[in-house]
Amino acid sequence: MHAQAVILDRPERLGLARLALDAPGPADATVEVAWSGISTGTERLLWSGRMPDFPGMGYPLVPGYESVGRVVEAGPESGRRVGETVFVPGARCFGPVRGLFGGAASHLVSAGSRLRPIPETLAEQGILLALAATARHALAGSPGSGRQLIVGHGTLGRLLARLARIDGLDPVVWERDPARRDGAEGYEVTDPEQDERRYARIIDASGDAGLLDTLIARLAPGGEVVLAGFYEAPLSFAFAPAFLREARIRVAAQWQPGDLDAVAALAGSGVLSLDGLVTHRRPAAEASSAYRTAFGDPACLKMVLDWSARP
Repeated sequence: MHAQAVILDRPERLGLARLALDAPGPADATVEVAWSGISTGTERLLWSGRMPDFPGMGYPLVPGYESVGRVVEAGPESGRRVGETVFVPGARCFGPVRGLFGGAASHLVSAGSRLRPIPETLAEQGILLALAATARHALAGSPGSGRQLIVGHGTLGRLLARLARIDGLDPVVWERDPARRDGAEGYEVTDPEQDERRYARIIDASGDAGLLDTLIARLAPGGEVVLAGFYEAPLSFAFAPAFLREARIRVAAQWQPGDLDAVAALAGSGVLSLDGLVTHRRPAAEASSAYRTAFGDPACLKMVLDWSARP
């Protein structure tokens, strides 16, 4: 079986290619992909060639870890059934072509245990579950008490704020770009230059490696900075201000399956709104221009590739 897949031959050279899929085993399922999202964090680094050393790194590669589709074949040991709508957090099924993270393709073969059934009603918004799970993982790693700050009002920042509100918190969000301060749902978005408050917990969703000293300076005594972005440059901080505040710094790693299950349930029930986050859509055939828009247009919160028009 073959698939049309997004392939990065080398940095800044991206297009579609017809690739052979690995044969599925008894524990695998084959998914016909309807939509895949473009990450402006890790995928931007892959596209630009600035990705730090990472397991499986190398070109050519198939990017993507935000795919939603329908199971069309299910092995007897896969635990899946034909017709299920599933979220696919990437795949490695392209033979010699690296799958990093391997989800941007018309069809995918994956272990059934990696696929997460989701309500069909989520449709294209289902691609947002990876970021929602990332946000939940960052929030759940420490007690949410005291004044909370989220840095960055992109897609991840908005999901962090929405989940914090569900948890009964009252977060503030910093955003420097005036065009991105709109769209708040029950929380405050402000210019950091206009905010002098101190915070018990600061969650950085910006991925800006140069912000750490600024964030530590805004901590309350004993406060915590949570690094929830993906950082291409080394991070460092001045020791004295961190010492005086007895600051804690925590890295929020990749979400776990329980995080994905939890946010899928919240979104499926309507408790977690995913509205207003998918701002741009392109047919998969226009992948090259779609990636450039996703990485270059500040108005683009989340770009979705539509794989429904099969070649």
